[in-house]
Amino acid sequence: MGKKDNNFKCGDSESQNIGKAKPGSKIQTDQINETGAVVVTNGKNTIYCLTIIGEIEGHSLLDPKSKSTKYEHVIPQLVAIEESPEIDGLLILLNTVGGDIEAGLALAELVAGMKKPTVSVVIGGGHSIGVPLAVSAKKSFIVKSASMTVHPVRMTGLMLGVPQTFEYFKRMQDRITTFVSDNSNISPNRFRELVMNTGELAMDIGTVLDGEDAVEEGLIDEMGTLSDALSSLYQMIEESKNSHNTQDKK
Repeated sequence: MGKKDNNFKCGDSESQNIGKAKPGSKIQTDQINETGAVVVTNGKNTIYCLTIIGEIEGHSLLDPKSKSTKYEHVIPQLVAIEESPEIDGLLILLNTVGGDIEAGLALAELVAGMKKPTVSVVIGGGHSIGVPLAVSAKKSFIVKSASMTVHPVRMTGLMLGVPQTFEYFKRMQDRITTFVSDNSNISPNRFRELVMNTGELAMDIGTVLDGEDAVEEGLIDEMGTLSDALSSLYQMIEESKNSHNTQDKK
């Protein structure tokens, strides 16, 4: 994702730039270059477009040649978006192979806890821990050519073959299952069936879902394109504003 963008540090006076980027402006160009994100407007409402690309990097650094999303860079952006009066909604574009489980869950929990309208779009792939990230938005889309892989929790490095290790794996998997089922229309039991499927992947356990399958299973809300996602987000923003106006009049 590049260097950390100081414009989006919480409490930084420069964070006011978050709503001042005009198409083609230096602020907007810097946003794209530094964070892979951009602020855009349709003239009436302003949204923040966040990309989650490559592998989710957690507590360990990945190879510099790898495309990665650094979760410690995304967290302050999410806080700034939620608190910025200039930003009306968040659009998340996902094309990720997955990555660090706890880092991915941390980002997913933050998005799920936002009050502002949020929409996600899976493009390319939303695999592994990318699944909770995709369903964390209030409305989720997937393009027809995209796919999503659900599989059991994996771990690299030294592991002890003791009951405590297997219990830890189970509890971690339960955390993911609970989050996904709470934030989508798939049941916990069905999600576990997909995760533990042994009949589809030749060298692995799990299930690969294409766009239509992901919607059919209730994992993703709708098939759609970028324009569909933008239309949905702007509609959610208008409904949110109307709801606030109604409450203010009471």
